[in-house]
Amino acid sequence: MPVYEYLCDDCGPFKDLRPMAECDDPQSCPHCETMAPRVILTAPNFFCMPADRRKAHAVNERSSHAPQTLAQYKAAHGPGCGCCSSGKTVKDKSSSDKKKPARLVTKSRTGAKGFPTARPWMISH
Repeated sequence: MPVYEYLCDDCGPFKDLRPMAECDDPQSCPHCETMAPRVILTAPNFFCMPADRRKAHAVNERSSHAPQTLAQYKAAHGPGCGCCSSGKTVKDKSSSDKKKPARLVTKSRTGAKGFPTARPWMISH
């Protein structure tokens, strides 16, 4: 349940925990018990968050109904951005004309092949 703020004419502001269905209803003052209307005196707590958390909330809210397009993603991540890549540039990838090194293959006495570096948790056939 949310906390709402009320303003009593005699006693001043107070807060009370109320169901959302009763958000617009007046509340009795805890001191003098007269009915006081709901008011908004302080900003929501959202603005008191650190900037990085506020930005994360905004990104999550935006992505819940409209994910980023590729153009928006590229605009946020410039060339050479190391946050989501291995650090290699496109130039490095295209200029590597070397062949992949041969995989290590072992054979048992029965002739079964094994690839110990590929997936050690798999059993060879």
